Amino acid sequence: MFFTRLPLWRLSLKVPADSFRHVVYYWPLVGWLTGGLMALTYGLSSLIFPMQVSLLLAMASRLLLTGALHEDGLADFFDGFGGGVERERVLSIMKDSHVGTYGVIGLSFSLFLFYMMIVNLHFSIAETASLLLVGDVWSKFVSANIVNRLPYARREEESKAKVVYSGMSLRNFGMCLLFALCPLLVFFAWRYAIALLFPLLAFYGLTSFMKRRIQGYTGDCCGAMFLLCEISFYVGIYVSLTLS
Repeated sequence: MFFTRLPLWRLSLKVPADSFRHVVYYWPLVGWLTGGLMALTYGLSSLIFPMQVSLLLAMASRLLLTGALHEDGLADFFDGFGGGVERERVLSIMKDSHVGTYGVIGLSFSLFLFYMMIVNLHFSIAETASLLLVGDVWSKFVSANIVNRLPYARREEESKAKVVYSGMSLRNFGMCLLFALCPLLVFFAWRYAIALLFPLLAFYGLTSFMKRRIQGYTGDCCGAMFLLCEISFYVGIYVSLTLS
């Protein structure tokens, strides 16, 4: 309901407003759906189309499922931090619904980089599909921990989603980790294990940058964090191949 465009509201689900404060630790579980859809779309379309076309269709399937939620955050992130210097100016730009030059260039470059990195791996259909799933889920787990490292940078009433996420309890963190590990244990080729470290490095670097610039995070920062961690995962795959 929160992370996808699925019309779950039609089921008349009455979710207490306070529950949305705790959605972040379910993020990797949502990754089973978003990453799984990419993997399934890639696998099935590869039976008909070249892998380049299949990958584009897989990317499009996630964009449709999420309503480009994270990509919107990434564009605002680039606009805000690229166009603003002072904290309040950065936050103001990110809240603006218009996309600027930094956002267009940053989002276009990130999508193209994601596509080119996977296309040039030249893996089998099954290996690529597995990476699409694992990369999505693991990057969502890493990104979810932004609520544990940083405070929210705005007042709650200024939030686009009108909600401020709560930090994870130890139990919630354990559930979040479990959601992330299950696909890894089933689908991940552990010879690429070093790739799992790269999203952690990206997370540390980005949260340190956000802390210095705006003393916290926003919802846009969460979307940007996920996509940049996902790209760093594939950087790690290339490093694994180089070292092997």
